[in-house]
Amino acid sequence: MAGRRLPPLKRISTGSFERRLQLTRSGLLAGTRYMAKAAGSLLAPRAERESLRRAALGEQARFLVAELGKLKGSVVKIGQMMAIYGEHFLPGEVTAALHTLEDRSVALEWNVIRDELRRELGARRLAELDIDPVPIAAASLGQVHLARRRVDGLAICLKVQYPGVADSIDSDIDTVAGLLRLGRLARASAGADFSGWLDEVRTMLRHEVDYRLEAGTTAAWHRRLKRDPRYVVPAVFEEYSSAQVLATSFEHGYGVASPDVEALSPARRNVLGREFLDLFLREVFDWNELQTDPNFGNYRIRPATGSRGHDKLVLLDFGAVQRFPDSFIEPLRAMIRGAYLGDLDLVREGALALHFVEPHFPEDAQWSFAEVCASVIEPLTARGGSIPASARGKSGRYDWRGSDLPNRVARRAAKAAFSPYFELPPREFVFLNRKLIGVFTFIAVLGAEFDGSDIMERYL
Repeated sequence: MAGRRLPPLKRISTGSFERRLQLTRSGLLAGTRYMAKAAGSLLAPRAERESLRRAALGEQARFLVAELGKLKGSVVKIGQMMAIYGEHFLPGEVTAALHTLEDRSVALEWNVIRDELRRELGARRLAELDIDPVPIAAASLGQVHLARRRVDGLAICLKVQYPGVADSIDSDIDTVAGLLRLGRLARASAGADFSGWLDEVRTMLRHEVDYRLEAGTTAAWHRRLKRDPRYVVPAVFEEYSSAQVLATSFEHGYGVASPDVEALSPARRNVLGREFLDLFLREVFDWNELQTDPNFGNYRIRPATGSRGHDKLVLLDFGAVQRFPDSFIEPLRAMIRGAYLGDLDLVREGALALHFVEPHFPEDAQWSFAEVCASVIEPLTARGGSIPASARGKSGRYDWRGSDLPNRVARRAAKAAFSPYFELPPREFVFLNRKLIGVFTFIAVLGAEFDGSDIMERYL
């Protein structure tokens, strides 16, 4: 966390009534302050009223975010998700404030965490470990402590879930949704779509607090990739894991935006970018599983230490991995295949099967959507002379950092015939869109330059 270290919390309010009361009190106070400032803006000159109103809304949102940050638990996670997807049903001032929740995580006091570890693991197991009381990471649902096994000094990461957060998920979602609706911050047109999205958030959060499920997924990915020199997945230590504690091997590495990674040669960063793209395509074409939370904190880079070594991608946090049925994956593969081959009919058929567009949409809207989707995978079709001038680097290959593809796609989508029918996209589309943006951005931050067509062809 950047800036001044905040003091640790003594406890987290997890009782349904207590959290509802605290949220409601905060909402009422914020609403009162907002109404007072909004009323004051009516006395201002007409030209200034809108900017004053929006400033008051931003201040209200920041106050509510500060209160959400104090509660921690699933409330914060809900806020983070709404920051990512909220553009469809929240004002920009609110989503901008919600984005700051990612930097507001405050650790829980060590004595509370120690008691939780003793309850979950038992005194005998706990005595086998030397645990650093200062966490190496603190998030909305739990925090991570570095430990060493006394018998051999092996470094272990202990991910400890905050007490009571799993039991408060339903109440937190209902309360936050209620506050948004009461404050008229959710679009009236969202309706059932907004409720459906909240149900999806509910399911995702339940998966994230199921540490036994995450342990199983982590172990599966570890087995899947342990012989691949390009990737590192932590090993799971079941003897130190439970429903609320996940113990894995400590795997060092640097963040993708760190100076250590930036200092790598362009050739090495190109290879890392290709490996990251290949990992995404394996998820889609080989495994039927997607890591649906592709934020930078879930990945590290471990530079090679010797001349024969191999730079590695360290994959962390498998709580957001979702397995999709063939009924979803097959049409998605068809869309990618069609976009690569320039077969817009195949793209459109896949979009219809996934309900990204509906049969009752006008045909021009369906084709318009297919065209925009086809343009999204431009880096995967890039080969030699096919690269647009705006995306071609000094090497002549695709320049992921310099490409203006995201802006071009956004402008094209805004003007497309399907846009009136896509005010609130299907939930599955939002997940997929976030994944694609995450993959593109990660490779762009690496500053990689490479054409993706040869990687794509392996899976076709």
